[in-house]
Amino acid sequence: MRSFDGAQIAYAVSGSGPPVVLMPSWLTHLEYQGRSVAWQPWLEALTSRHTLIRYDPRGCGLSDRDVSDLSFDAWVKDFAALADRLELHHFPLIGACQGGAVAIDFAGRHPGRVSHLVLYGTYARGRNRRSSIPLEPEKAKVMLDMLELGWGQEDSAFMRSFATQFQPEGSMEHLRSWCELQRRATSPANAAALTRIMFDIDVSDSAARIACPTLVAHPDRDAVAPIEEGRRLAQIIPDARFLQLDSPNHFLLADEPAWSTFLQALDDFLPASDAAIDDFALTPRERGVLDLLADGLDNHAIGGELGISEKTVRNHVTAIFDKLGVTTRAQAIVVAREAGLGDKPDASRTGVPAGNRQTGR
Repeated sequence: MRSFDGAQIAYAVSGSGPPVVLMPSWLTHLEYQGRSVAWQPWLEALTSRHTLIRYDPRGCGLSDRDVSDLSFDAWVKDFAALADRLELHHFPLIGACQGGAVAIDFAGRHPGRVSHLVLYGTYARGRNRRSSIPLEPEKAKVMLDMLELGWGQEDSAFMRSFATQFQPEGSMEHLRSWCELQRRATSPANAAALTRIMFDIDVSDSAARIACPTLVAHPDRDAVAPIEEGRRLAQIIPDARFLQLDSPNHFLLADEPAWSTFLQALDDFLPASDAAIDDFALTPRERGVLDLLADGLDNHAIGGELGISEKTVRNHVTAIFDKLGVTTRAQAIVVAREAGLGDKPDASRTGVPAGNRQTGR
């Protein structure tokens, strides 16, 4: 996909069900991510219930690395271009680590487009902006120096130290997986440039404008993003829910209790799969009417889409209200969207396959 300035942005679509976007950190590579033992639990959990959309930000992975505009604002514009390309109009968003800051800024700028926001192990302020946390700016300088000296060197003590921050309780396989992802993700020069951008982020104003339901989840002993930043986010974002996870791992391990806790919270928070609507025993025609109703279409427009009369649409709507146990159109739309209907990138309406994995640029 070409972004606003012509940069090529690589993306992937996999799984089936209602869509969800997993915002990347800068340490990504779409193809290798599927083989990473650190990322596999995330991908398996999300694709089992959702059409998962991922992408590599500019500067790393399969996206263009040599770009003239390498900035936080460009990251946000890239995602806006991708959402437009896939015709995502009202969708849930998951932001982990630095990807959370991009998700926050997008949700703050476009309050009507994000239906649910999950922020995991992330922050509104980069290290250079955290004057309230002791030694954070000093740690940022040390990290940059180490990046420039040791990035991409297989036997570098820095590479191992950097990887260990993400999963200190991980196995040697986890450590090797993080080191391999570092090498594949980007060049040493880009690693330093991207890290400088992250350290200077401050999206606190955007966080205060977020209007959708928000879950902030954070490991309590996270060495990459301090839990104080997670708590601060939950305080800034209106009506956000805060979930503290008992773990020292920035990326939770699949066999630790905190991962199960997080997955349960995620399942409870995100819109249900399409299958949940089957509990209401709608006919295929009623389901089609409800899907269009969830898109905000009136009876006349629904009739035009389905090739039926407006009176027939009214009869279907009445039957749908009875089966759903609702009395208003707004209530029906809430039930439909929670079940994943309306505004989703499926093959018939956007040209993006919702089943088999697809990558694109």
